[in-house]
Amino acid sequence: MHPHLHTKDNVACEEIMNALEECHARGFLWKSLGMCSDTKHQVNMCLRAERLKRTATNREVAKAKREKIQQAWKDIDENS
Repeated sequence: MHPHLHTKDNVACEEIMNALEECHARGFLWKSLGMCSDTKHQVNMCLRAERLKRTATNREVAKAKREKIQQAWKDIDENS
């Protein structure tokens, strides 16, 4: 797998990614005949799920920051 996929954000997918690497290590013919396709699909679904979790978390953090900034501006406007 690509080194950038082996990060702390994708720890839950490590086992599936290793299985795909093992499948690819069996050789070009094995890979080209689609013998690794199911494992590749599992990796894609796992990485997608992890990305969706990070997106949801980032959205919540951004929402909290935005509310904090809006409250600060509201306090400034009230005190001016």
